[in-house]
Amino acid sequence: MAQLDGVWNVQRRGGFLPPLAGMRKRITGTRGVTLVGPARMAFEVRGHELHYRRPFQGFVDVLEPSGEGLFLGRATFMGREYGTFELRRVEMAQAEVLEQQLVKHIDEALAMENNVLRMLDGMIGTTDDPEIKTALERHKAETEAHATRMEKRLEAHGSSPSTVREAGGVLGALMKSVVDMARGEKAGRNARDGYATEAMEIASYQLLERIARKAGDEETAEAARLNREDEEKMAKEIEQNWDKFAELSLAEEGIVA
Repeated sequence: MAQLDGVWNVQRRGGFLPPLAGMRKRITGTRGVTLVGPARMAFEVRGHELHYRRPFQGFVDVLEPSGEGLFLGRATFMGREYGTFELRRVEMAQAEVLEQQLVKHIDEALAMENNVLRMLDGMIGTTDDPEIKTALERHKAETEAHATRMEKRLEAHGSSPSTVREAGGVLGALMKSVVDMARGEKAGRNARDGYATEAMEIASYQLLERIARKAGDEETAEAARLNREDEEKMAKEIEQNWDKFAELSLAEEGIVA
């Protein structure tokens, strides 16, 4: 229901409910989520009732309008009331700012992945070691999946990629590709640059995941978590091969260690 769309503060009124300090509900159309600390409880909106999904099935919040921006609620389980609460709408300006921040971070993550794709092309083109090239090609496929996830989350928020951020990413990648072709010690420098890039991606997804959860967007939070896991695996793989990268770098300069 459009009347329920938005972000709501939850306050206990009575019964067996805890104080509910910091609890919020975010509702969009027929879906919503209750947010309290690290807990995320998804529900479906059916009229003025919030029906919780697994593993909280059986719990239903029954709401009654009580003035502008206010609902009185009855917390029930299997049809039996066990507490009462009220919902007060968070200022729409604040909710809109949170939405804008979330979209900005998704957009930046997408631009970052597109930039990394171009960097990986440069690294693959300047890598002679078959094992390292295979790892880079595998991570390129993962990165393409990451970009697709972020693009879908951007579309879910009714937005499109920022051409400004995309242009900046393209320029950075092209400059790196030119430098890669001219410089020596390609294996070691590629590993160094790749490791630094993974650290940046991991940090970006840590931040995006938390902002998405504060905004009640569990789909984006999960997409950020999945992407981050792949970045962490790649960073660990680089960590485990520093000796090899050092030997390859020295070999490129004619030094046998």
